[in-house]
Amino acid sequence: MKPIFRHSTAVAVLLAGIAALSACKDYLSVKPEALYSAEDVFIDVAGATGAVIGAYDLLSGDTSYGTRLNLYYPYDTDEMQASPLNVADGARLSIARYTALPVNAEVRNPFNTLYQGVERSNICIKYIPLMSQYSKGTSADTAALHRLYGEALTLRAQYYFELIRNWGDVPVPMIPSVDNASLNMPNADRNATYDKLLADLLVAEKLVPWRTGAGAASERLTKAAVKGLRARMALYRGGYRSNASTGLMERPGDYATFYTMARQECSDIMAKRGEHTLNPSFSDLWRSINELRFDTYHEIIFEVAMAGSSAVSDSKLGYYNGPKLNGSTTYGTTAGSIGAVPTYFYAFDSTDVRRDITLAAYTVESNNLQKATPLAPLTTAGGGMTDGKFRRDWRNPALPGVNNYLQYNWPILRFADVLLMFAEADNELNGPTAAGIAAVQEVRNRGYGGNTTLARLPAAGTATKADFFNTIANERYLELGGEGIRKYDLIRWNLLNQKLTEARANLAALKAGTGRYAGYPATAYYRVVNGVVQWARSFYKPSPATAPTGTTAVAWRSSITDAGIANLASEYKPNAGKELLPIPQTTIDTNPNVVQNMAYK
Repeated sequence: MKPIFRHSTAVAVLLAGIAALSACKDYLSVKPEALYSAEDVFIDVAGATGAVIGAYDLLSGDTSYGTRLNLYYPYDTDEMQASPLNVADGARLSIARYTALPVNAEVRNPFNTLYQGVERSNICIKYIPLMSQYSKGTSADTAALHRLYGEALTLRAQYYFELIRNWGDVPVPMIPSVDNASLNMPNADRNATYDKLLADLLVAEKLVPWRTGAGAASERLTKAAVKGLRARMALYRGGYRSNASTGLMERPGDYATFYTMARQECSDIMAKRGEHTLNPSFSDLWRSINELRFDTYHEIIFEVAMAGSSAVSDSKLGYYNGPKLNGSTTYGTTAGSIGAVPTYFYAFDSTDVRRDITLAAYTVESNNLQKATPLAPLTTAGGGMTDGKFRRDWRNPALPGVNNYLQYNWPILRFADVLLMFAEADNELNGPTAAGIAAVQEVRNRGYGGNTTLARLPAAGTATKADFFNTIANERYLELGGEGIRKYDLIRWNLLNQKLTEARANLAALKAGTGRYAGYPATAYYRVVNGVVQWARSFYKPSPATAPTGTTAVAWRSSITDAGIANLASEYKPNAGKELLPIPQTTIDTNPNVVQNMAYK
């Protein structure tokens, strides 16, 4: 969208210049387009603001949340899978199939980008507190610099969070590289890194204002974003993770400490409904991103600003993913490269309004009319149902042509996630409570369009701690689909292997029309009314003997193939270290102290 705070090219290059003075290693280097000393930059609030903008800047673009971190890395799961259904391509599809190699550029480039974000943040963290205005300036200058310092601490935490959850134990420079005695840093224990970052975020949340105290609306970090990130990171710190040496899934013995931390942070956010709350319309929430406007209810707490229509500052959201657009003269062209796992469609209740927003079962043809897709992803990209929260045909204003940068912001954290994290942490500590149940019920009520009768949690879903955990996990599955969260949830719960195994078994049953899928249609029928697909029959009844008058047939259950089932996360193996990506070979080659993750030695 059109950000108020971000994307000043001059300041981004300026900070890159400072970083270039000190960075030598591949994963810390920044192209030295201009050289500035710290004294040139950290001279006043404007200079410090520019430097922090430069630290924000690495969140956007192709090698960060523009495409790779959010659209390549979180799949395959029981929710979405990369399309087309090749076994692997040596690049993005090999990541989705859990067979990535250390030489893969799609592994190396985001890894390097994240470390560049760390380096820029480290520079700001060092120099901002040294500015005279930080403690002796006017009240306005001091407040502004304290806020900027808190933002820099939070940005560094976010960059490291992605490094840890994707690569595990990684080198952790906490000062600018020019100040390090050696850049050949070894892998650091991720628990110790998490503890340091959680402490930093506790400092940052005292420095950064709530949204209503932050001035004009923008994508800058506010107190709720810091608290929400701290809650999320605490759940990961207290969750399961793959041991970098053995590949075994392990959970720290002190996990309850971090669930307590997460519960408190979420509770703090939930107590400030004037800052952030649920948008009562699930549709409007996602339309707001596609229409390049801020969500009125501020449900989106932390988002990455995108603009500039370039690989370094924008996103391919709605182009790379979302429904396939085949040269629509009004809306343009898209790739449709994230397919929906067919059983995910049937995980939703038929009355759950989230289903037809989270999933898109149509293409848009050159004549601007929709055309229904098969249920299952096929061998051609965009050949089946896709994710649907980011859609080019929802963009306002429309952007025809082949431009693949749509200015769609990436939502890192929203209020619905806070409610569900609160319920999860509270249940882990106390079992089902009225507060935890109410938090989940609030999300479900919105999911069913406000129909509280349909949304009511069954008593069996809250009977015990284990029952309520399953309810919460399923609600996260339905609420957060296509948002790059499911894979990492399953890893921290140690459920990735179980859920992938269940998904393959359920896909086989759906293909055969047996078990819970008995009687579901092999073929679906639809009409196009006013340019929009309208399904002619129920998705829960057998196909008719003859096609309904005036309809077109499309493969439904019959689009699922044995090869497609086998291809889902095809190379994943439990307790083998495949939950982590390989550390890039360039880093291994240049730093003799870094040890490769065990699955890739």
